[in-house]
Amino acid sequence: MDPVVIPILVAAIVVVVLVASAVRIVPQARRYNIERFGRYRRTLQPGLNLVLPVADRVNTKLDVREQVYSSDPRPVITEDNLVVNIDTVLYYQITDPRAAAYEVADYLQAIDQLTVTTLRNVIGSMDLEETLTSREEINSRLRAVLDDATGKWGIRVNRVEIKAIDPPATIKEAMEKQMRAERDKRAAILHAEGERQAKILTAEGTKQKDILEAQGTQQAMILRADGEAKAVELVFQAVHRNNADPKVLAYKYLETLPHLASSDNNTFWVIPGELTEAVRTVTSAFGDQSTARPPKPAQPEEAAADDASHESRIPELDAGSTASLDAATATDEAEKQAAAAVSDAKAEAEAAMSTQVPRRGQSSGD
Repeated sequence: MDPVVIPILVAAIVVVVLVASAVRIVPQARRYNIERFGRYRRTLQPGLNLVLPVADRVNTKLDVREQVYSSDPRPVITEDNLVVNIDTVLYYQITDPRAAAYEVADYLQAIDQLTVTTLRNVIGSMDLEETLTSREEINSRLRAVLDDATGKWGIRVNRVEIKAIDPPATIKEAMEKQMRAERDKRAAILHAEGERQAKILTAEGTKQKDILEAQGTQQAMILRADGEAKAVELVFQAVHRNNADPKVLAYKYLETLPHLASSDNNTFWVIPGELTEAVRTVTSAFGDQSTARPPKPAQPEEAAADDASHESRIPELDAGSTASLDAATATDEAEKQAAAAVSDAKAEAEAAMSTQVPRRGQSSGD
């Protein structure tokens, strides 16, 4: 081989190596810290970058995207001397790659330790109940402290979240009993309130029902009374319009007597004293009226005899028998006697009418 070619090849290879080492391609969301002879020179941005070969080198490669760091559960003592285990989740982002590489040796470990100490200070001023119910306050206080401390490290803390708070087992059991008692209390209150509302609604419904029934009964009684009043008024007008004499009224009175004992509610019935007088009036009304001359006045003895004969025809209730019979038997007996009296009066009236008809025929023939 030509001795001139070998140096040329070596020089070409050296040039290629130097050119390759001078070119740095940085991906998106990455930052490279460049040192020249061990001293920080600059930070490479995403894209194609040129560095001085041999003199410049990449010290650290950092990701400037938002990162998530979850710490292990750490024991923390509350104000009421209870030990709880709390683990946190940290959201941070590198804003200054040079400070993150040169201001702190290990920024993750520094952030973790700072989070634990700040958390112990915050939780130490709260009791267990306040710790469990004040997560937002704890998160805001942690973020304020961490953001202030990590600002000089070139790191911004976006959020700090309490992932879990684990109290001791005995405290968990006591809390479960308390919650169970609270639920039972609410259930009992709701049940009592439901029963109260049900009783109130039932009472109101019963009240409305009684009021409506009373109003209905009142209206029915008013209408029934109006109907009876109108019926009595019509009967009264009909009687006075037709000028009915006492004979017709006595006859209707005898017809009405059997109905007095027809009701089921009657347990005791007494025949009125006017029964004999009514029978006598009907009998005299349908007596012999063929002759034009007025009837002779009866002698006192004859009138007494007639009264005795008429009264003998009318069955009356015996006082001794009435006392011995019960209410039902007395009612049946009274009804039978009234019916018998009416039938006797009708028979006498028909007999009187049958005797009057031939005589009138004879008088017209003559």
